Amino acid sequence: MTETKITLDPDDLPKKWYNILPDLPTPMPPPIDPEDGPSRLQNLPNIFSHEVLKQEGATDRFIAIPSEVRELYLQSGRPRALYRARRLEKKLNTPAKLYYKAEFYSPTGSHKVNTAIPQAYYAKKQGMERMTTETGAGQWGTALAYACSLVGMNLTVYWVRAVANWKQSRRNFMQLLGAKVFDSPSMRTTIGRTLLKENPHHVGSLGIAIAEAVQEATNDPKAVYSLGSVLNHVLLHQTIIGLETKKQMEIVDSYPDLVISCLGGGSNFGGLSIPFFRDRIKNGNATQFIATQSAVAPNLTGTYQYDYGDYAEQTPLLKMCSLGHRCKFEPIKADGLRYHAAAPIISALRHAGLVDTIQYPADETYVFERAKIFVQSEGFLPAPESAYSVTAAIDEAKKCKKTGEKKTILFNLSGHGFMDMQGYREKLNIGM
Repeated sequence: MTETKITLDPDDLPKKWYNILPDLPTPMPPPIDPEDGPSRLQNLPNIFSHEVLKQEGATDRFIAIPSEVRELYLQSGRPRALYRARRLEKKLNTPAKLYYKAEFYSPTGSHKVNTAIPQAYYAKKQGMERMTTETGAGQWGTALAYACSLVGMNLTVYWVRAVANWKQSRRNFMQLLGAKVFDSPSMRTTIGRTLLKENPHHVGSLGIAIAEAVQEATNDPKAVYSLGSVLNHVLLHQTIIGLETKKQMEIVDSYPDLVISCLGGGSNFGGLSIPFFRDRIKNGNATQFIATQSAVAPNLTGTYQYDYGDYAEQTPLLKMCSLGHRCKFEPIKADGLRYHAAAPIISALRHAGLVDTIQYPADETYVFERAKIFVQSEGFLPAPESAYSVTAAIDEAKKCKKTGEKKTILFNLSGHGFMDMQGYREKLNIGM
């Protein structure tokens, strides 16, 4: 054991997820139905598995992880290492200490496996035969395909067309795992056909892909829909990241002054930060939390309001920081950050003044340049989304160089970029 790589034994794998709902500064506003139309709340049991709906509104502070899920976590490589970025610190000549959680060490290359496994497990246990979902960057679709293959479930994935067009290897990976993958908008659903009639070259969005996946699950009694971000149960499962990280920082007698992660819907930001938020809320710790976003979809700067989670208005209304569920966004390489709203839990923390945000330009050159610095010092290739976390960590470390502050900076490397090289090639002119 060295402070460069901090590891945990399999016996140290957390046995419970942390549920922040009882500890929020003010109670979480509940989901509600719109004034008109059928009840979305009453339809939820036709969409989601029973157990995740139970977890969605759970009031217990800690929720036991089933032994079968813990075994699958071990199968997927948990616990994951925490690294001290000594080479990056030296390159930046900063007095700051930089630590990053290596969530890219999963079989599919991202943190998304942390919630895919329990969601697939609960659906299978309920007697369901298949799942439907959406994916933006492709990592969630791959993670759920992996989880479904382990438990023996079929899967249909609706993939945002703007990304599907340039990630053929990611599509093949999902297919290799047994998933059926369709570009979104598609001709398989009413909302997809409507949008393609208006624009045959529609680039799609996560909100549209969600609408298609929800519609398909609703029409099949043996199918359930699975979401990879935003909802309370997803962030609950992802707290495995922060719970492990807290143990690892205790090993080296350290604690973060600053916690950073990128944010689209909120799963990896919440997964790393929520266990540390508890210390801020309950104990008054001074840790600062920064969510990094694209200027294309800076949802944390949106209005804190009730809004739908999907384009077709099939979901209940959730209290979120939102830009509007039918807002249009230009494509970016970090498509996982291109969503109209932030998770209700993160939105509530933002509304309480506990979350800061940084936006990076839409052309993403600045972000990819910072990722290059990280690759050439630490040797790991971040996914485009994770590159936003890297960028903020580097920028904050450079501020410490100017001020002389010896801050401890923690960030989440939520995925690898092995299947995103076209993005690096375009933004950094590699090989051109």
